[in-house]
Amino acid sequence: MNARSQGTVSLITPSYRGDYERSTLLFESVDKYVTGFEKHYVIVHDEDFELFEKFHAGRRVVMRASELLPSWLHELPLIRWRKRRYWWSFRARPVSGWHTQQLVKIRAAASLPEDRFCLIDSDNIFFREFDVSMFAPPHAPVLRVDRNGADHHVPSHMIWVQAARRLLGLPRPTFPADDFIDQIIIWDKPTVQAMISRIETTVGCDWAEALCREHDFSEYMLYGNFVTGDDELCARTTMLMDSLCRTHWDSDTICSSDIAEMLDTSSSRQVALCIQSFNTTPLSEIQAGLQHFKGSRPPAVA
Repeated sequence: MNARSQGTVSLITPSYRGDYERSTLLFESVDKYVTGFEKHYVIVHDEDFELFEKFHAGRRVVMRASELLPSWLHELPLIRWRKRRYWWSFRARPVSGWHTQQLVKIRAAASLPEDRFCLIDSDNIFFREFDVSMFAPPHAPVLRVDRNGADHHVPSHMIWVQAARRLLGLPRPTFPADDFIDQIIIWDKPTVQAMISRIETTVGCDWAEALCREHDFSEYMLYGNFVTGDDELCARTTMLMDSLCRTHWDSDTICSSDIAEMLDTSSSRQVALCIQSFNTTPLSEIQAGLQHFKGSRPPAVA
């Protein structure tokens, strides 16, 4: 099979005004290190579109969230709580921007033209070369899984596992359960489409409405439980036990030397760094840590 007859893969990054500077670093690192993809879809709130529009060039496509959200879901323009935007409808209680980002990921992966999608949070920065074509068809679909990672140490993840299995009509989980949340995730479009159909069959209404009604859900838990809950689908999926991302999950502020050490001790499979967006570490420290890591690498042999 030649390159032209292979399937396609694109990148998806939801973002918003509050992550603008982090997004800029992500885009620069994608342009430097990431290859083998068709498009990089950046999905932002409508009111943030003008701010991000300058990045709409080449393979990067900036989209308004309203292109992917259901027409019955409406933003509350003047309402903010804990600095979050909210959307309302007559079908479910209000949802936040955190919820709508999950909805647009699912809708984008089900409807955009490519075969597979690499979902990348906007607080990632690539620091190694990453050829995404390794995840395109005819390669088998992959699923990032942390075996027994959803337990009492992360109670929100337990709630999301329970919600996913309710929405998918699967038996109630036992804990610890497998966790499917990470900073870089690969989705297969036919699998996402089948997951949507399963939710609608189980709940008896539009999938987005079902998720808004559930409220406490995780798109990655939905996808992971859908795959592992189907024996045939699970058998033809390759499980990824190692993360593609070196992540600092905690809220404590760290310095450039800490970041450089994280990168120095990263596995060869880890291609990106993520300091969670709620973390107060200045971007200047993150950039300095990256520069220290790059400066410590031996020069390439000609």
